[in-house]
Amino acid sequence: MRMIVRGARLLPTTSPSTGPATGPSTGLFDVEVGEDGRIARVIPYDDQKESPATGVLIEAHGGLLSAPFVEPHIHLDTALTVGEPRPNASGTLWEGIACWSERKRTLTREDVIGRASEVLRWQAAQGVLHVRTHCDVTDPSLTALDALLEVRDRVRDVMTLQIVAFPQEGIVSFPGGEELLREAVARGADVVGAIPHFEDTREDGVASLHTAFALAEEHGLRVDAHCDEIDDEQSRFVEVLATLALRSGLRERATASHTTAMGSYNGAYSYKLQRLLARSGINLVSNPFANLGLQGRFDDYPKRRGLTQVKEMLAAGVNVAFGHDDVMDPWNALGTANPLQTALVGLYAAQLTGADEIPLAFSMVTDRAARVLGLSAAEYGITAGAPASFVLLPVPSPEEAVRRQVRPRYVVSRGSVLAETPLAQTRLNWPGEPPSEVDFARRLR
Repeated sequence: MRMIVRGARLLPTTSPSTGPATGPSTGLFDVEVGEDGRIARVIPYDDQKESPATGVLIEAHGGLLSAPFVEPHIHLDTALTVGEPRPNASGTLWEGIACWSERKRTLTREDVIGRASEVLRWQAAQGVLHVRTHCDVTDPSLTALDALLEVRDRVRDVMTLQIVAFPQEGIVSFPGGEELLREAVARGADVVGAIPHFEDTREDGVASLHTAFALAEEHGLRVDAHCDEIDDEQSRFVEVLATLALRSGLRERATASHTTAMGSYNGAYSYKLQRLLARSGINLVSNPFANLGLQGRFDDYPKRRGLTQVKEMLAAGVNVAFGHDDVMDPWNALGTANPLQTALVGLYAAQLTGADEIPLAFSMVTDRAARVLGLSAAEYGITAGAPASFVLLPVPSPEEAVRRQVRPRYVVSRGSVLAETPLAQTRLNWPGEPPSEVDFARRLR
Protein backbone atom coordinates (compact mmCIF):
# COMPACT_ATOMS: atom_id res chain seq x y z
CA MET A 1 0.00 0.00 0.00
CA ARG A 2 1.08 3.56 -0.71
CA MET A 3 -1.12 4.92 2.10
CA ILE A 4 -3.59 3.82 4.76
CA VAL A 5 -6.07 6.13 6.49
CA ARG A 6 -7.15 4.44 9.72
CA GLY A 7 -10.29 4.95 11.77
CA ALA A 8 -12.19 7.49 9.67
CA ARG A 9 -15.86 8.32 9.48
CA LEU A 10 -17.29 8.23 5.98
CA LEU A 11 -20.32 9.71 4.33
CA PRO A 12 -22.58 6.89 3.11
CA THR A 13 -23.01 8.49 -0.30
CA THR A 14 -20.00 10.43 -1.56
CA SER A 15 -20.42 9.91 -5.28
CA PRO A 16 -22.13 12.39 -7.63
CA SER A 17 -23.87 9.46 -9.31
CA THR A 18 -25.63 8.37 -6.13
CA GLY A 19 -26.76 11.75 -4.86
CA PRO A 20 -25.89 13.99 -1.91
CA ALA A 21 -24.56 12.67 1.37
CA THR A 22 -27.03 12.44 4.22
CA GLY A 23 -24.83 11.95 7.28
CA PRO A 24 -21.65 10.31 8.58
CA SER A 25 -21.25 6.57 9.03
CA THR A 26 -21.95 5.11 12.44
CA GLY A 27 -18.78 3.01 12.35
CA LEU A 28 -15.17 3.72 11.51
CA PHE A 29 -13.33 2.59 8.41
CA ASP A 30 -9.86 2.14 6.99
CA VAL A 31 -9.13 3.37 3.49
CA GLU A 32 -6.24 1.68 1.71
CA VAL A 33 -4.52 3.38 -1.22
CA GLY A 34 -2.55 1.41 -3.80
CA GLU A 35 0.64 2.29 -5.63
CA ASP A 36 -1.47 3.45 -8.58
CA GLY A 37 -2.84 6.34 -6.52
CA ARG A 38 -6.33 4.84 -6.40
CA ILE A 39 -8.39 3.56 -3.50
CA ALA A 40 -7.76 -0.17 -3.20
CA ARG A 41 -10.13 -1.06 -0.35
CA VAL A 42 -12.53 0.48 2.13
CA ILE A 43 -12.87 -1.87 5.11
CA PRO A 44 -14.20 -1.68 8.69
CA TYR A 45 -11.70 -0.30 11.18
CA ASP A 46 -10.00 -2.80 13.49
CA ASP A 47 -8.26 -1.13 16.41
CA GLN A 48 -6.39 -4.36 17.15
CA LYS A 49 -4.78 -4.47 13.73
CA GLU A 50 -1.07 -3.71 13.62
CA SER A 51 0.19 -0.66 11.81
CA PRO A 52 1.55 -1.35 8.31
CA ALA A 53 5.29 -1.73 7.96
CA THR A 54 5.46 0.38 4.80
CA GLY A 55 3.57 3.27 3.25
CA VAL A 56 2.13 6.44 4.72
CA LEU A 57 -0.09 5.92 7.76
CA ILE A 58 -2.67 8.61 8.61
CA GLU A 59 -4.53 8.15 11.88
CA ALA A 60 -7.96 9.72 11.43
CA HIS A 61 -9.00 9.44 15.09
CA GLY A 62 -12.66 9.34 14.09
CA GLY A 63 -12.42 12.38 11.83
CA LEU A 64 -14.53 12.80 8.71
CA LEU A 65 -12.98 11.56 5.47
CA SER A 66 -14.73 13.22 2.56
CA ALA A 67 -14.27 13.40 -1.17
CA PRO A 68 -12.54 16.71 -1.94
CA PHE A 69 -14.28 20.04 -2.06
CA VAL A 70 -15.41 21.22 -5.49
CA GLU A 71 -15.55 24.85 -6.63
CA PRO A 72 -18.29 25.11 -9.28
CA HIS A 73 -18.00 28.85 -9.96
CA ILE A 74 -15.01 31.16 -9.61
CA HIS A 75 -13.29 33.82 -11.73
CA LEU A 76 -9.55 33.17 -11.63
CA ASP A 77 -8.83 35.70 -14.37
CA THR A 78 -10.17 38.56 -12.23
CA ALA A 79 -8.99 37.29 -8.83
CA LEU A 80 -6.76 39.52 -6.69
CA THR A 81 -7.37 42.65 -8.80
CA VAL A 82 -9.37 44.52 -6.16
CA GLY A 83 -8.76 48.28 -6.41
CA GLU A 84 -7.21 48.02 -9.88
CA PRO A 85 -7.39 50.38 -11.67
CA ARG A 86 -9.83 51.88 -9.15
CA PRO A 87 -12.15 50.71 -6.38
CA ASN A 88 -15.78 49.79 -7.06
CA ALA A 89 -17.12 52.80 -5.17
CA SER A 90 -20.82 51.97 -5.54
CA GLY A 91 -20.38 48.26 -4.85
CA THR A 92 -22.70 47.41 -7.74
CA LEU A 93 -22.42 44.65 -10.31
CA TRP A 94 -22.43 47.22 -13.09
CA GLU A 95 -19.56 49.33 -11.75
CA GLY A 96 -17.65 46.12 -11.13
CA ILE A 97 -17.99 45.22 -14.80
CA ALA A 98 -16.84 48.74 -15.74
CA CYS A 99 -13.78 48.45 -13.45
CA TRP A 100 -12.87 45.09 -14.93
CA SER A 101 -13.33 46.39 -18.48
CA GLU A 102 -10.60 48.93 -17.69
CA ARG A 103 -8.34 46.45 -15.90
CA LYS A 104 -8.42 43.77 -18.59
CA ARG A 105 -6.81 46.14 -21.08
CA THR A 106 -3.58 45.79 -19.08
CA LEU A 107 -3.60 41.98 -18.75
CA THR A 108 -0.43 40.05 -19.45
CA ARG A 109 0.23 36.33 -19.47
CA GLU A 110 2.43 36.58 -16.36
CA ASP A 111 -0.16 38.70 -14.53
CA VAL A 112 -2.98 36.19 -15.03
CA ILE A 113 -0.86 33.11 -14.37
CA GLY A 114 0.50 34.59 -11.14
CA ARG A 115 -2.87 35.59 -9.69
CA ALA A 116 -4.72 32.46 -10.79
CA SER A 117 -1.98 30.17 -9.49
CA GLU A 118 -1.98 31.90 -6.11
CA VAL A 119 -5.72 31.36 -5.64
CA LEU A 120 -5.44 27.74 -6.78
CA ARG A 121 -2.78 27.26 -4.08
CA TRP A 122 -5.22 28.68 -1.53
CA GLN A 123 -7.91 26.32 -2.77
CA ALA A 124 -5.67 23.25 -2.72
CA ALA A 125 -4.60 24.03 0.84
CA GLN A 126 -8.27 24.04 1.80
CA GLY A 127 -9.10 20.77 0.06
CA VAL A 128 -10.52 22.04 -3.24
CA LEU A 129 -9.27 19.69 -5.95
CA HIS A 130 -11.84 20.31 -8.70
CA VAL A 131 -12.42 23.86 -9.98
CA ARG A 132 -14.59 25.44 -12.67
CA THR A 133 -13.40 28.93 -13.52
CA HIS A 134 -15.12 31.41 -15.80
CA CYS A 135 -12.79 33.41 -18.05
CA ASP A 136 -13.76 36.63 -19.82
CA VAL A 137 -13.43 36.13 -23.58
CA THR A 138 -14.59 39.60 -24.66
CA ASP A 139 -10.94 40.55 -24.96
CA PRO A 140 -9.83 40.42 -28.61
CA SER A 141 -6.39 39.11 -27.63
CA LEU A 142 -7.82 36.35 -25.36
CA THR A 143 -4.83 36.91 -23.08
CA ALA A 144 -6.53 35.60 -19.95
CA LEU A 145 -7.84 32.50 -21.70
CA ASP A 146 -4.43 31.53 -23.05
CA ALA A 147 -2.91 32.06 -19.60
CA LEU A 148 -5.53 29.91 -17.87
CA LEU A 149 -5.10 27.16 -20.45
CA GLU A 150 -1.43 27.12 -19.46
CA VAL A 151 -2.34 27.05 -15.76
CA ARG A 152 -4.75 24.15 -16.39
CA ASP A 153 -1.87 22.17 -17.84
CA ARG A 154 0.48 23.08 -14.98
CA VAL A 155 -1.85 21.87 -12.20
CA ARG A 156 -3.32 18.80 -13.90
CA ASP A 157 -1.29 16.35 -11.78
CA VAL A 158 -2.88 17.55 -8.53
CA MET A 159 -6.24 19.10 -9.44
CA THR A 160 -8.67 19.45 -12.33
CA LEU A 161 -9.51 22.83 -13.81
CA GLN A 162 -12.45 23.43 -16.14
CA ILE A 163 -12.47 26.71 -18.07
CA VAL A 164 -15.69 28.40 -19.13
CA ALA A 165 -15.50 30.70 -22.15
CA PHE A 166 -17.43 33.55 -20.51
CA PRO A 167 -18.52 36.49 -22.72
CA GLN A 168 -18.58 39.08 -19.92
CA GLU A 169 -19.87 41.87 -22.20
CA GLY A 170 -22.19 39.75 -24.32
CA ILE A 171 -22.26 37.52 -27.38
CA VAL A 172 -24.74 39.31 -29.66
CA SER A 173 -24.41 42.86 -28.33
CA PHE A 174 -20.62 42.90 -28.13
CA PRO A 175 -18.86 43.50 -31.46
CA GLY A 176 -17.32 40.23 -32.58
CA GLY A 177 -18.68 38.44 -29.50
CA GLU A 178 -19.71 35.24 -31.27
CA GLU A 179 -16.42 35.01 -33.16
CA LEU A 180 -14.43 35.42 -29.93
CA LEU A 181 -16.54 32.75 -28.24
CA ARG A 182 -15.89 30.35 -31.10
CA GLU A 183 -12.18 31.11 -31.02
CA ALA A 184 -12.11 30.45 -27.26
CA VAL A 185 -13.66 27.03 -27.81
CA ALA A 186 -11.20 26.31 -30.63
CA ARG A 187 -8.29 27.15 -28.30
CA GLY A 188 -9.48 24.64 -25.69
CA ALA A 189 -12.17 26.03 -23.37
CA ASP A 190 -14.09 23.21 -21.67
CA VAL A 191 -17.48 24.91 -21.25
CA VAL A 192 -19.48 27.47 -23.25
CA GLY A 193 -20.76 30.48 -21.33
CA ALA A 194 -23.30 33.26 -21.90
CA ILE A 195 -24.73 36.30 -20.11
CA PRO A 196 -28.20 36.85 -21.63
CA HIS A 197 -29.45 39.48 -19.16
CA PHE A 198 -26.51 41.73 -20.06
CA GLU A 199 -27.33 41.73 -23.77
CA ASP A 200 -29.00 44.86 -25.17
CA THR A 201 -32.48 43.41 -25.62
CA ARG A 202 -34.56 40.43 -24.59
CA GLU A 203 -34.28 39.15 -28.16
CA ASP A 204 -30.49 39.46 -28.07
CA GLY A 205 -30.43 37.54 -24.79
CA VAL A 206 -32.47 34.67 -26.24
CA ALA A 207 -30.29 34.64 -29.37
CA SER A 208 -27.14 34.49 -27.23
CA LEU A 209 -28.37 31.34 -25.49
CA HIS A 210 -29.20 29.71 -28.82
CA THR A 211 -25.66 30.51 -29.97
CA ALA A 212 -24.11 29.07 -26.81
CA PHE A 213 -26.11 25.84 -27.00
CA ALA A 214 -25.43 25.38 -30.71
CA LEU A 215 -21.71 25.82 -30.11
CA ALA A 216 -21.75 23.39 -27.17
CA GLU A 217 -23.60 20.75 -29.21
CA GLU A 218 -21.23 21.24 -32.14
CA HIS A 219 -18.16 20.55 -29.97
CA GLY A 220 -19.64 18.16 -27.37
CA LEU A 221 -19.20 20.64 -24.52
CA ARG A 222 -21.20 21.78 -21.52
CA VAL A 223 -22.98 25.11 -21.03
CA ASP A 224 -22.70 27.33 -17.96
CA ALA A 225 -24.39 30.72 -18.32
CA HIS A 226 -24.44 33.69 -15.99
CA CYS A 227 -28.21 33.90 -16.04
CA ASP A 228 -30.59 36.53 -14.66
CA GLU A 229 -27.98 38.04 -12.33
CA ILE A 230 -30.18 41.08 -11.82
CA ASP A 231 -32.98 42.16 -9.46
CA ASP A 232 -35.41 42.65 -12.35
CA GLU A 233 -38.34 40.25 -11.87
CA GLN A 234 -38.91 40.40 -15.65
CA SER A 235 -35.53 38.82 -16.37
CA ARG A 236 -36.55 35.24 -17.16
CA PHE A 237 -33.81 33.76 -19.29
CA VAL A 238 -33.49 30.70 -17.05
CA GLU A 239 -36.69 29.32 -18.61
CA VAL A 240 -35.07 29.67 -22.04
CA LEU A 241 -31.88 27.96 -20.86
CA ALA A 242 -33.82 25.10 -19.25
CA THR A 243 -35.97 24.60 -22.34
CA LEU A 244 -32.93 24.50 -24.61
CA ALA A 245 -31.26 22.01 -22.28
CA LEU A 246 -34.36 19.82 -22.28
CA ARG A 247 -34.99 19.89 -26.02
CA SER A 248 -31.33 19.57 -27.05
CA GLY A 249 -30.69 16.68 -24.71
CA LEU A 250 -27.86 18.49 -22.89
CA ARG A 251 -29.93 18.40 -19.69
CA GLU A 252 -27.55 18.00 -16.71
CA ARG A 253 -24.68 19.20 -18.90
CA ALA A 254 -26.19 22.70 -18.65
CA THR A 255 -25.91 25.05 -15.66
CA ALA A 256 -27.55 28.35 -14.83
CA SER A 257 -25.35 30.38 -12.49
CA HIS A 258 -26.58 33.13 -10.17
CA THR A 259 -30.28 33.37 -11.30
CA THR A 260 -30.76 36.09 -8.68
CA ALA A 261 -33.87 37.49 -10.38
CA MET A 262 -35.55 34.31 -9.15
CA GLY A 263 -35.60 35.90 -5.70
CA SER A 264 -38.13 38.40 -7.07
CA TYR A 265 -40.45 36.05 -9.01
CA ASN A 266 -44.06 35.73 -7.92
CA GLY A 267 -45.43 32.48 -6.53
CA ALA A 268 -47.38 31.40 -9.59
CA TYR A 269 -44.45 31.81 -11.97
CA SER A 270 -42.06 30.23 -9.47
CA TYR A 271 -44.26 27.13 -9.31
CA LYS A 272 -44.19 26.80 -13.09
CA LEU A 273 -40.43 27.37 -13.15
CA GLN A 274 -39.71 24.74 -10.51
CA ARG A 275 -41.50 22.13 -12.62
CA LEU A 276 -39.62 23.16 -15.77
CA LEU A 277 -36.19 23.17 -14.13
CA ALA A 278 -36.79 19.79 -12.48
CA ARG A 279 -37.85 18.28 -15.83
CA SER A 280 -34.93 19.82 -17.68
CA GLY A 281 -32.29 18.31 -15.39
CA ILE A 282 -30.14 21.47 -15.35
CA ASN A 283 -27.98 22.55 -12.43
CA LEU A 284 -28.14 25.82 -10.54
CA VAL A 285 -25.15 27.49 -8.88
CA SER A 286 -25.83 30.09 -6.22
CA ASN A 287 -23.01 32.44 -5.22
CA PRO A 288 -23.95 33.81 -1.80
CA PHE A 289 -20.85 35.93 -1.15
CA ALA A 290 -21.07 37.98 -4.33
CA ASN A 291 -24.82 38.25 -4.63
CA LEU A 292 -25.56 39.16 -1.04
CA GLY A 293 -23.18 42.06 -1.60
CA LEU A 294 -24.12 43.05 -5.15
CA GLN A 295 -27.88 42.61 -5.35
CA GLY A 296 -30.58 44.85 -3.89
CA ARG A 297 -28.44 47.93 -4.46
CA PHE A 298 -31.34 49.80 -6.04
CA ASP A 299 -33.77 48.88 -3.24
CA ASP A 300 -34.83 50.97 -0.29
CA TYR A 301 -36.33 48.88 2.52
CA PRO A 302 -37.29 46.10 2.55
CA LYS A 303 -34.08 45.19 0.71
CA ARG A 304 -33.99 41.94 -1.25
CA ARG A 305 -31.48 39.19 -0.42
CA GLY A 306 -30.56 38.84 -4.09
CA LEU A 307 -30.26 35.06 -4.12
CA THR A 308 -31.92 32.41 -6.19
CA GLN A 309 -34.63 30.14 -4.77
CA VAL A 310 -32.16 27.69 -3.24
CA LYS A 311 -34.45 26.03 -0.74
CA GLU A 312 -37.41 25.78 -3.08
CA MET A 313 -35.38 24.39 -5.98
CA LEU A 314 -33.78 21.77 -3.76
CA ALA A 315 -37.25 20.71 -2.65
CA ALA A 316 -38.33 20.48 -6.30
CA GLY A 317 -35.48 18.07 -7.03
CA VAL A 318 -33.17 20.49 -8.84
CA ASN A 319 -29.45 20.09 -8.22
CA VAL A 320 -28.13 23.26 -6.56
CA ALA A 321 -24.52 23.99 -5.60
CA PHE A 322 -22.76 26.89 -3.88
CA GLY A 323 -19.88 28.77 -5.51
CA HIS A 324 -17.44 31.33 -4.13
CA ASP A 325 -17.48 33.38 -7.36
CA ASP A 326 -15.13 36.29 -6.69
CA VAL A 327 -11.94 36.55 -4.61
CA MET A 328 -10.60 40.05 -4.00
CA ASP A 329 -11.72 41.52 -7.31
CA PRO A 330 -14.02 44.37 -8.48
CA TRP A 331 -17.13 42.50 -7.28
CA ASN A 332 -15.90 41.21 -3.92
CA ALA A 333 -13.05 42.87 -2.06
CA LEU A 334 -12.73 39.97 0.38
CA GLY A 335 -12.45 36.18 0.24
CA THR A 336 -9.97 33.33 0.65
CA ALA A 337 -11.72 30.81 -1.66
CA ASN A 338 -12.68 28.73 1.40
CA PRO A 339 -15.54 26.34 0.50
CA LEU A 340 -16.68 25.91 4.11
CA GLN A 341 -17.12 29.68 4.37
CA THR A 342 -19.22 29.53 1.21
CA ALA A 343 -21.31 26.72 2.73
CA LEU A 344 -21.84 28.62 5.99
CA VAL A 345 -22.82 31.91 4.34
CA GLY A 346 -25.06 30.07 1.88
CA LEU A 347 -26.71 28.10 4.67
CA TYR A 348 -27.79 31.27 6.47
CA ALA A 349 -28.64 33.23 3.34
CA ALA A 350 -30.87 30.44 2.01
CA GLN A 351 -32.23 29.62 5.49
CA LEU A 352 -31.09 26.01 5.30
CA THR A 353 -31.06 25.79 9.09
CA GLY A 354 -33.24 22.73 9.67
CA ALA A 355 -31.62 19.63 11.13
CA ASP A 356 -31.88 17.82 7.79
CA GLU A 357 -30.84 20.88 5.80
CA ILE A 358 -27.51 21.77 7.40
CA PRO A 359 -25.72 18.75 5.87
CA LEU A 360 -27.04 19.90 2.48
CA ALA A 361 -24.79 22.95 2.68
CA PHE A 362 -21.79 20.63 2.93
CA SER A 363 -22.99 18.56 -0.04
CA MET A 364 -23.38 21.77 -2.07
CA VAL A 365 -19.61 22.28 -2.01
CA THR A 366 -18.85 18.56 -2.47
CA ASP A 367 -21.22 16.05 -4.14
CA ARG A 368 -23.68 18.51 -5.63
CA ALA A 369 -20.90 20.72 -6.96
CA ALA A 370 -19.26 17.60 -8.45
CA ARG A 371 -22.47 16.96 -10.39
CA VAL A 372 -22.25 20.47 -11.85
CA LEU A 373 -18.77 19.70 -13.20
CA GLY A 374 -19.95 16.33 -14.49
CA LEU A 375 -17.54 14.29 -12.36
CA SER A 376 -18.34 10.59 -12.56
CA ALA A 377 -18.16 7.94 -9.84
CA ALA A 378 -14.89 6.81 -11.41
CA GLU A 379 -13.45 10.30 -10.81
CA TYR A 380 -14.93 11.32 -7.47
CA GLY A 381 -15.85 9.52 -4.27
CA ILE A 382 -14.56 7.33 -1.45
CA THR A 383 -15.01 4.03 -3.24
CA ALA A 384 -12.68 1.28 -4.38
CA GLY A 385 -11.18 2.11 -7.75
CA ALA A 386 -11.71 5.87 -7.48
CA PRO A 387 -8.71 8.24 -7.39
CA ALA A 388 -7.39 8.56 -3.84
CA SER A 389 -8.27 12.23 -3.59
CA PHE A 390 -9.92 13.25 -0.34
CA VAL A 391 -9.83 15.52 2.69
CA LEU A 392 -9.60 14.48 6.33
CA LEU A 393 -11.50 16.90 8.54
CA PRO A 394 -10.90 16.87 12.33
CA VAL A 395 -14.64 16.70 13.10
CA PRO A 396 -17.16 13.83 13.20
CA SER A 397 -19.79 15.19 10.77
CA PRO A 398 -20.55 17.62 7.93
CA GLU A 399 -22.57 19.79 10.33
CA GLU A 400 -19.54 20.20 12.59
CA ALA A 401 -17.29 20.95 9.62
CA VAL A 402 -19.56 23.83 8.60
CA ARG A 403 -20.19 25.07 12.13
CA ARG A 404 -16.59 24.99 13.33
CA GLN A 405 -15.05 26.08 10.01
CA VAL A 406 -12.15 23.66 10.35
CA ARG A 407 -9.23 23.37 7.98
CA PRO A 408 -8.55 19.89 6.57
CA ARG A 409 -6.01 17.99 8.64
CA TYR A 410 -4.81 16.38 5.42
CA VAL A 411 -5.52 16.99 1.75
CA VAL A 412 -4.64 13.96 -0.38
CA SER A 413 -4.49 14.16 -4.16
CA ARG A 414 -4.21 10.94 -6.15
CA GLY A 415 -2.56 9.07 -3.33
CA SER A 416 -0.08 11.73 -2.21
CA VAL A 417 -0.34 14.22 0.63
CA LEU A 418 -0.81 17.64 -0.97
CA ALA A 419 -1.42 19.72 2.15
CA GLU A 420 -1.20 19.19 5.89
CA THR A 421 -2.54 21.55 8.56
CA PRO A 422 -1.66 21.12 12.25
CA LEU A 423 -4.61 21.01 14.61
CA ALA A 424 -5.47 24.48 15.91
CA GLN A 425 -5.29 24.56 19.70
CA THR A 426 -6.41 27.29 22.04
CA ARG A 427 -5.29 27.06 25.67
CA LEU A 428 -7.66 28.71 28.12
CA ASN A 429 -6.84 29.80 31.66
CA TRP A 430 -10.31 29.86 33.17
CA PRO A 431 -10.90 31.04 36.78
CA GLY A 432 -11.10 28.16 39.25
CA GLU A 433 -10.06 25.53 36.70
CA PRO A 434 -6.74 24.13 35.53
CA PRO A 435 -5.60 25.25 32.05
CA SER A 436 -7.52 23.44 29.33
CA GLU A 437 -7.82 23.19 25.56
CA VAL A 438 -10.82 24.73 23.77
CA ASP A 439 -11.82 23.20 20.44
CA PHE A 440 -15.41 24.53 20.23
CA ALA A 441 -16.91 21.04 20.40
CA ARG A 442 -20.10 20.80 22.46
CA ARG A 443 -19.60 18.91 25.71
CA LEU A 444 -22.48 18.95 28.17
CA ARG A 445 -21.40 19.22 31.81
